[in-house]
Amino acid sequence: MGAQISQVFALSGFDVSAYDVTEDRLSNGLGLIKSGKYGLEASVAKSRISRETADIAFSRISTTISLEKALDHAQFVLEAAVEELKVKQEIFRKASKLASSGAVLASNTSTLSISRIGERLTPDERSRLAGMHFFNPPQIMKLVEVVRTKKTSTDVISQIQTVVSTMGKTPIVVLDYPGFVANRIGISVFAEASELLEKGIANVRDIDLSMKLGYGYPMGPFELGDLVGLDARLRNMKALYAETRDRRFYPPKILKRLVAEGYLGDPKAKPGSKGGYYEYYGLKRPSQE
Repeated sequence: MGAQISQVFALSGFDVSAYDVTEDRLSNGLGLIKSGKYGLEASVAKSRISRETADIAFSRISTTISLEKALDHAQFVLEAAVEELKVKQEIFRKASKLASSGAVLASNTSTLSISRIGERLTPDERSRLAGMHFFNPPQIMKLVEVVRTKKTSTDVISQIQTVVSTMGKTPIVVLDYPGFVANRIGISVFAEASELLEKGIANVRDIDLSMKLGYGYPMGPFELGDLVGLDARLRNMKALYAETRDRRFYPPKILKRLVAEGYLGDPKAKPGSKGGYYEYYGLKRPSQE
């Protein structure tokens, strides 16, 4: 997500300094930006942007394995690390000290509490911390959840809303709550669909078609899970269950089995994956028809 979000920022005219812990990860991220399914080359090929626009956007992105260098004079900090509370807390503990005074501190977490992420920050730093949750793939999806805590300043929320609108996306402002709005509802649907699958009520394709044709979903819960990545979906459910202890968010057995066996999602979106639900069950995706 970090690479794809960097692409969105760069295309919107922002200079991006991308940080990761190894050069290999940064190289993979640049490869995704340039040649991924929703990358710059694909956009040029589909005439969504010009070659010049793609080249300029790519030139706006620099990379570094030094957090100090990445955050030097940074006005806007966006974290998109793995969904682990301690990892995010440590990133913001450091970032709040390294970025420019008054910089916005935003997290792309999809399930973790923003307030808990900011527990190690000073009162002033907490006032600058908010959620900025993009949806996958961020180059295509129009929604961004802007998550405010009781400590987040109204000015910071306004700044994030302005940035989101500049990107041509739609911000919604939500209160800090486990899973926020869209993921809480979406994962609930996925969990119910998984229970129906495990009980043998219907197969993956028919469950997806029921939501696509019956409720107008662009994709059913399983095809969407394959696109997002089943390893990511598993992490999200684990994190949401840990936050809420609500049994409906407990990861389904079939999801854990697929991930354990290397079925991490649609191979077109997840290189190296054996496939997703549709490959596992030998079915054709409704979107391919």
